[in-house]
Amino acid sequence: MSTGFSSSSSRFADYFVICGLDTESGLEPDELSGENFEQSPLRRTFKSKVLAHYPDNVEWNPFDQDAVGMLCMPKGLSFRTQTDIRGPQFHSFIITREDGSRTYGFALTFFEEVTSKQICSAMQTLYHMHNAEQYDILHTPPTPRSPEDTRSTPQQLLAAPSLSRLQRFNSYDISRDTLYVSKCICLITPMGFAHACRRVLEQLHQAVTSPQPPPLPLESYVYNVLYEVPLPPAGRSLKFLGVYGPVVCQRPSTAELPLFDFPLQEVFELLGVENVLQLFTCALLEIQILLYSQHYQRLMTVAESITALMFPFQWQHVYVPILPASLLHFLDAPVPYLMGLHSNGQDDRTKLELPQEANLCFVDIDNHFIELPEDLPQFPNKLEFIQEISEVLLAFGISSEANPQCSDGQSKLRGFRSGDMASDKRNGNLAGSPLNSYLLRENQTIARLQALVKRTGVSLEKVIIPPSLMQCDEEELKKHQLNIHVREVFANRFTQMFSDYEVFVIQPSQDKEAWFSNRDQMQNFDKASFLSDQPEPYLPFLSRFLETQMFASFIDSKILCHDDEDKEHTLRVFDSRVDKIRMLNVRTPTLRTSMYQKCTNIDEAIEMRLYKIDHTALHPHLLDMKIGQGRYEPGFFPRLQSDVLSSGPTSNKWAKRSAPAQWRRKDRQKQHTEHLYLDNDQREKYIQEARNLGTTLRQPKLSDLSPSVIAQTNWKFVEGLLKECRNKTKRMLVEKMGREAVELGHGEVSITGVEENTLIASLCDLLERIWSHGLQVKQGKSALWSHLLHYQESKEKRDATPAGLSPPERRKSDAGCAMPPLKVSLIQDMRHIQNISEIKTDVGKARAWVRLSMEKKLLSRHLKQLLSDHELTKKLYKRYAFLRCDDEKEQFLYHLLSFNAVDYFCFTNVFTTIMIPYHVVIIPSKKLGGSMFTANPWVCVSGELAETGVLQVPKNTLEITFECQNLGKLTTVQMGHDNSGLYAKWLVECVMVRNGITGHTYKFPCGRWLGKGVDDGSLERILVGELATNTTETEDRMCRTPPMQQSPGMMRRFVTISPNSKPKLNTGQIQEGVGEAINGIVKHFHKPEKERGSLTLLLCGEYGLVWALEQVFQHGFKSPRLFKNVFIWDFLEKAQVYFESTEQSQMTQDENWQMRVRHFCHFMRAINSTPRNIGKDGKFQMLVCLGARDHLLHHWIALLAECPITAQMYEDMALLKDHSLVNSLIRVLQTLQEFNITLEASLVKGIGI
Repeated sequence: MSTGFSSSSSRFADYFVICGLDTESGLEPDELSGENFEQSPLRRTFKSKVLAHYPDNVEWNPFDQDAVGMLCMPKGLSFRTQTDIRGPQFHSFIITREDGSRTYGFALTFFEEVTSKQICSAMQTLYHMHNAEQYDILHTPPTPRSPEDTRSTPQQLLAAPSLSRLQRFNSYDISRDTLYVSKCICLITPMGFAHACRRVLEQLHQAVTSPQPPPLPLESYVYNVLYEVPLPPAGRSLKFLGVYGPVVCQRPSTAELPLFDFPLQEVFELLGVENVLQLFTCALLEIQILLYSQHYQRLMTVAESITALMFPFQWQHVYVPILPASLLHFLDAPVPYLMGLHSNGQDDRTKLELPQEANLCFVDIDNHFIELPEDLPQFPNKLEFIQEISEVLLAFGISSEANPQCSDGQSKLRGFRSGDMASDKRNGNLAGSPLNSYLLRENQTIARLQALVKRTGVSLEKVIIPPSLMQCDEEELKKHQLNIHVREVFANRFTQMFSDYEVFVIQPSQDKEAWFSNRDQMQNFDKASFLSDQPEPYLPFLSRFLETQMFASFIDSKILCHDDEDKEHTLRVFDSRVDKIRMLNVRTPTLRTSMYQKCTNIDEAIEMRLYKIDHTALHPHLLDMKIGQGRYEPGFFPRLQSDVLSSGPTSNKWAKRSAPAQWRRKDRQKQHTEHLYLDNDQREKYIQEARNLGTTLRQPKLSDLSPSVIAQTNWKFVEGLLKECRNKTKRMLVEKMGREAVELGHGEVSITGVEENTLIASLCDLLERIWSHGLQVKQGKSALWSHLLHYQESKEKRDATPAGLSPPERRKSDAGCAMPPLKVSLIQDMRHIQNISEIKTDVGKARAWVRLSMEKKLLSRHLKQLLSDHELTKKLYKRYAFLRCDDEKEQFLYHLLSFNAVDYFCFTNVFTTIMIPYHVVIIPSKKLGGSMFTANPWVCVSGELAETGVLQVPKNTLEITFECQNLGKLTTVQMGHDNSGLYAKWLVECVMVRNGITGHTYKFPCGRWLGKGVDDGSLERILVGELATNTTETEDRMCRTPPMQQSPGMMRRFVTISPNSKPKLNTGQIQEGVGEAINGIVKHFHKPEKERGSLTLLLCGEYGLVWALEQVFQHGFKSPRLFKNVFIWDFLEKAQVYFESTEQSQMTQDENWQMRVRHFCHFMRAINSTPRNIGKDGKFQMLVCLGARDHLLHHWIALLAECPITAQMYEDMALLKDHSLVNSLIRVLQTLQEFNITLEASLVKGIGI
């Protein structure tokens, strides 16, 4: 039958393998598998060998003896006696090649009697030695010693558990016991047809163990499956004959989800829906995942299921569902991995020494339990999603909770149905109701479930074809149906979430070659725009997911495929579904709702394929064998005749043997797109280079593990970590710099608060991975924190000795600075974190410490100091650890140093409820005698999160330290005095405030008088501040020359103190100033909410709106006498008097005008009657802020421009008298109308409007 594939792609199986005990080499203990010799010999592991494999080699899939040997029998050989349970065990495994492509293995392990006398006597000798050792260890005379006398009382058993129990269960006496050893037969196949392979192997094993020999020699069946059974073509089913019965396999078409042949039902029964979803979330976020079970097949089923449910995304990192015992050192791999660890069933979780748990998801499959890393975000719409999956499971009669009973073999319900109903040929009416009424009478809960399922609208009725017509048993069909239903529900989540992802893909401007070479630097997806369209609750998950390797690779493959032919299978299927959703959602594609949309797309192609088989392979037949070949002893699986199995038939219709190997490889890749992503040379090259950003290993080399191989692997890890660190720091800087560049007016805004948090969290994970690479002994869950604690302890010991007293190190700063910076102390920063009671875990403390160090711009410096204690590092880390590779470590610290170029508030913004000490210093002007000042000053500090309330400041020191809940970034300081004493006039230069934990110092410039009868008569002022930079150059510069930037009060000071020095701004400059101020406010509101800076700064800060309008009103203002100042407020008060008198005299003006006048007078009266002692400029500031808040400024400007008072008090050239200028000013101010301006409490205190 011609299927049109070349031989490479079309054979069902590539190899048949036999593994087991090599009697020539005898018993070799398997040191690598880590079993200790306290175990009794029957429980130890011994080396297994690949005894035979047929054919010798296949060019498109070279035979990897080490890998196959390790994975067929991951624990090596095991021995049993006739008293043990010796049922055959099936498991599957995967071999991942360098290029990311996979081969599947399916192995059946069973026990055979040991016939070799040498092996039996060797085992007996081991037992004698073992018993003697145990006796010496125990010294307990009451314990029986001879293997026969094994009955003992419970008390004795408890007294000497190690001996008597071992002897009861594991004794071996050559004269009395029969010894059995494990053997394994295995098929290596290009695709994962688990069910079909299992049937083939079970039937072969049955042929050897059944009393009657099979109809044909075993060679005929093996030959048939290797050479005469093709892979079914896409979208077709195939039937071939095993030893005793037909085997059916079917393959999805190119429009369906990729092939997946493991039972999802088992995964949900073992873990429960909630846990499966949490594990799924961890996998999507590329968190390290360790599966733990004593059943190899469970490890494989869970791993394959989780990766299959990720469709259309693919796991990009280390993937070893069954980690052979000899590769345990791989658990300290500092990269994301998904690995399965075999448990021996005796040790509990606490005995397990895992190198790193800071970012680990640990899944104990047999105990139905999962440990999650901290801060795991929720999967979007998690509850509705769980509900939908549960409904599908209920429809198939499966509970959504983890179900310990079901996990062992088949659930009762399933066993009953397949047994009692499938055998009853009259059951043709089964199509009517999937859950038989007899069962419903027996079980009330199922009746209730079915009623619920009917209501939810999931219906099984339509999919059931009478089993008598089916080509596979009902059990198998139900497994397929359930798999399809559940996978569709999962796939539907992604098609809904990413239905408009194509819009955000950034197509490269250069050609492919250039794109490949710059792949690391390129952004391939507009994350910020995509996230800004998403519902708020999705953001924590999505912002982290968009940073993963799997998402980047998915988008890369999208960029590489221009037309549909080019697309890899997954992408094609996904895109066609996304198109379908778009057709359904006629509403605008960008308006996302968080409405949960259920899956409606269930494909029933499988039933049709199984109902009518498309192809039938050649039946097994006699081969050309010599007489006497092919006979063997019953009960033993023989070595087969290699001459007949070494090559296939020459004239096979579907074997195009002439095709050169490279074409065959290509063809195999094309057909393999279901789980490979290679199509042409470029993409192959791309896979090698671009996709492995720091993850060059998909699977460890399963070869002889010499120290040099292990060293090389670790070297790869070190290089990978360094590369990842370089990419992460670069990404974080580009985002941050990008944003700061925007504030300077370049480019577009990109990073959001969520995204910054995501990047910092991923940096913390990277640091944890670096710190747990090559650890000698693990202590606590966080390797980084544990290292810090060791350092703290040794440092404190050293500091306790008087010799170690060194002056505390301070950052360089100008000696005359009013507030010397905090000293740099790693230990002090640790103590701050240790004092925060809200942080309970080591992982949390390490993350908080990293955030604090980032905010203080000390991360690189602190880590350098930590690693400068070489003795400690040597004590804690193995030679190959990253932290002991000097060059890499230096580069790593250098990359971290680059974070100092930008300001992070990643500590202040996250730990919002902690108590923080603040230090406030008021700096009076040196020139004008602050020393005579007699009144009592006070301050009130406000930040983005809270404000302090009024704090009295001692007038002799003018500084105060207090502790209060985190205020966030500081925005304003209100300060004033009580006007008491003889000399209550005070000229204040500025106020400095420092956060005692982060060291951030804010400067609030003032430059004005506080006192009655001086300046504008103000007793209190609101100062707006900014973060003062801490670097030496700027401090030096500030000390020598006037500040580069003028503080908010600066312009006003020139205006009010000496009118002669007025900076004369012309109308053009004033208009520009107003435009800039308004522009700043507009930009502020266009940023995502989490991103906005301080609005107060834009209103009242330097060159803010208040300053700009001040310039407008001061332009052309008549000053009556040289030394008497007239303030804008005086003008506004006169205007108010005028308006009030016109209102009284009932002048006929339109409604609008009267309305505006009423508002203006109302605000003026309210501000004038405030109990606060703010001066005239303070009142003007308040009026502007309130006018901006209530969108009245442009009305007031119009009123004042028309007012006769203006004519009296302004020169003719004044801006307020120029109609066209006033109109343009009004238009600019009108743009504020669309924004909802909320004023900080400190700006409007004491005003009840």
